[in-house]
Amino acid sequence: MCSVQSQKETQKETMTSNRPTVLILASDPAFAREITAHWPQDPAPQSNSPEFIVLDQVSSRDLKASNYDLAIADASYYERRKHNKKNENDPSKDKNKDREKDNDRNGPSQLLNRSLAAAGKPAILIHGGHPRDFYNIHRAVIELRREPGVWPAMAGLIGREILRRRQAESHAREAEKMCAAAQSEATLGRYMLEMRTNVNNALTTVLGNAELLVLEPGLPATVLAQADTIRNMALRLHEIFQRFSSLEKELTVEARESGKKSLHAAAGRS
Repeated sequence: MCSVQSQKETQKETMTSNRPTVLILASDPAFAREITAHWPQDPAPQSNSPEFIVLDQVSSRDLKASNYDLAIADASYYERRKHNKKNENDPSKDKNKDREKDNDRNGPSQLLNRSLAAAGKPAILIHGGHPRDFYNIHRAVIELRREPGVWPAMAGLIGREILRRRQAESHAREAEKMCAAAQSEATLGRYMLEMRTNVNNALTTVLGNAELLVLEPGLPATVLAQADTIRNMALRLHEIFQRFSSLEKELTVEARESGKKSLHAAAGRS
């Protein structure tokens, strides 16, 4: 089975370009054609349209290992098999209601339902036309009755909304990660600014003592070279922290200008 295209772009590009995958489980090719033909056209960019993958539901066993965002399964295949088997074994019209309920609970279509639920991903299960509620929701699985002329469009509308919600939740999680990273960097920056005075005081002490060592007569050349290195590194660190101070002033000015622009824009809209 094909997999979703691997992420090769940056985190921001991945959030906007990654296409959702719809897994169609059906033994009847007409079922997949109905789903894709009636999938609602989205005015959003083409990159957000889903990628459809059709898989024979009989050969699908481990849905947990499959990479997809939404599954749409045809339960009528199993229901027809069950109906035909009943007719072969019991041609009479009288049915044992208790046995029928037990078959409904443990039949192949319910096994498919449990398999979809166990995968932990959203799924739409289309049942045949036998009497049942038009729809039923069980955890992440939405069961729909195969109402003639209605079910493909209904499945498409529900599926699109499910994908939109999953994409919105994914974007929100990515935004939270980016916000958490930005907050960590901001905390580190604030700490460095707060410690600027203490660091500068320490650097001044180191630099002063290095200067005294360099001026001390009679010291070996190796000691003078080491003292000169300490002095140069102290000066370099001092320049770095001076740059922090400049950045702080620049950011303060930018924030002030941005606030003014926001106020002017709000005044223009009012």
